[in-house]
Amino acid sequence: MTKEQKKKLLQELKMEVAADLGRTDFIRENNDHYKGDLSARQNGSEGGPIGGEMVKRMVQYAKQNMDG
Repeated sequence: MTKEQKKKLLQELKMEVAADLGRTDFIRENNDHYKGDLSARQNGSEGGPIGGEMVKRMVQYAKQNMDG
């Protein structure tokens, strides 16, 4: 699998997770305005749940697909 294919899969996962959480307004692809004026707390509360859920799903997938 190429680097571009892996990047596309992660992008698809992000979009899926954001949709499942009802947070598609907070992903860069749908909202690319400047966010440097926002606090880290606000940025984290908006996008953090998306990244956290992505990691949970990746760990779950890895556990289900481990040999042994």
